[in-house]
Amino acid sequence: MNVDRREFLAATGTAGAAGLLASLGIGESPTVAYASEGPETAADDVLTTTSICPYCAVGCGLLVTAGQVDGRRKVIRIEGDVEHPINRGTLCPKGASLSQLVDNPWRLSSVLYRKPGGTRFEQKDPAWAAREIAKRIKTTRDATFTTANAKGQVVNRTTAIASVGSAALDNEECWIYQKMLRAIGLVCIEHQARL
Repeated sequence: MNVDRREFLAATGTAGAAGLLASLGIGESPTVAYASEGPETAADDVLTTTSICPYCAVGCGLLVTAGQVDGRRKVIRIEGDVEHPINRGTLCPKGASLSQLVDNPWRLSSVLYRKPGGTRFEQKDPAWAAREIAKRIKTTRDATFTTANAKGQVVNRTTAIASVGSAALDNEECWIYQKMLRAIGLVCIEHQARL
């Protein structure tokens, strides 16, 4: 086979373009998908509202369905919003498991504390836990706070305390959390999604 360089590039380009178009589904007939209607959507006391996934900055749209369960309004389903321009009904694994943030039988509902050297957890009051955390933060910050570095530059920081943020926080919660951390002088600030 005698092929010159120009013919080789033309054939390769044509094959590549055809492969790209085929992978994008161009030339194929569209597939129709039908969403199944759950039994809870037929009830009169069911309320579906739109929301945004709190996990990352993409901002995928959600449909949150709440209904009456044992006399209380409870989230019964969270799914992707097919009319949302960003995700068009799809959700990543984190977004697909959002209902676990709301309704999870294994989620802790009380403060558990284990003394240093202890072997058992004790149930404590949330107010006690908040006071204890604040006391420990203040003690550590006061003992390790640096106002200036070795060059004499003002730094006002502590490197003895670190924070690992949560993907379950929304933008407003992250903003106020960052303000609090920086106000007490933290510089070791990380987010769990990057770890």
